[in-house]
Amino acid sequence: MQKLPWLSRFSLYLAPMAGVSDVVFRTLCREEGADVTETEFVSAEGVLQAWERTKRYVQLSGKDRPVGVQLFGAHPEHMAQAARLIADAVQPDFLDINFGCPVPKVVGKNGGSSLLKNLPLLGEIARAVVSELGEDCPVTAKMRLGWDAQSICAPEACQRLEDAGVRAIAIHGRTRSQQYGGTADWDAIHDCASRIAIPIIGNGDIRSPQDVQRERDAGVVAGVMIGRAAMQSPWIFRRARQLLSTGQLPPEPDAAERVHFMLRHVRLTIEQGLYGDETGAMRTMRARLLAYAKGIPGSKALRPELARVSSMAQLEALAEQMLGR
Repeated sequence: MQKLPWLSRFSLYLAPMAGVSDVVFRTLCREEGADVTETEFVSAEGVLQAWERTKRYVQLSGKDRPVGVQLFGAHPEHMAQAARLIADAVQPDFLDINFGCPVPKVVGKNGGSSLLKNLPLLGEIARAVVSELGEDCPVTAKMRLGWDAQSICAPEACQRLEDAGVRAIAIHGRTRSQQYGGTADWDAIHDCASRIAIPIIGNGDIRSPQDVQRERDAGVVAGVMIGRAAMQSPWIFRRARQLLSTGQLPPEPDAAERVHFMLRHVRLTIEQGLYGDETGAMRTMRARLLAYAKGIPGSKALRPELARVSSMAQLEALAEQMLGR
């Protein structure tokens, strides 16, 4: 099976995150050094029943490539049909199946990590999507270690996915019951990687360039996927890539660079019209603004205002205060 081209080197993935991994953020992370990005997950049922409303979640720009669209669902035939519609409509570089999401609204529909309790169905879904897309679009998967500590099934799930024709697997080193608590089990991720021939992408607790270097030097996984750390520090990709390439760790961006990034992110979001008008964009971006501002000297006192900001003019005024002007 031919290797996915971006995996010719140790790859840095931006994790698919609901409400975060939109086309603007993906493009910015690509500029910052991410090798691969993924959309936030979309429902197969939503794709089939309400495509006009759903397709905004899979908007691609060309500047965010290589990019995968992540799909979740519990019915093999519906998953295959939705995958075909997406592949024909937006032509992603790969189609990623979500077997890892722990949130109740996904699990309650027998999607995401709930399929780790039904490995025959997990394999059937993967096989249906791979069969439908054929050579048109590679299929990958993202999963967790199992439903809980008493039902670790990642090695068997990986084997079933490889047998179904999946080209690479991202493994979050936690169970569904852990949600995002505890510590990611990288030994378990490495164990899975040692058992199968297709590439494994490790995910969980990659918080710094040094964490990336540790996994590259271990030589077990084909890349790492970064989620929560990228939300606050998208430049982690650039800093990690420089550390891997030169052995030198570049400094964190200074306050001015961080504020400039924050303002650019918001302006692009407004221009794209992803969340309606300017007020809608600002409302959506508030949590991101708080993340970007964290650690900037003097920003703590401004957090209540950042949490209520409703216009670009207000944000620009707050940015001036953060920079002490």
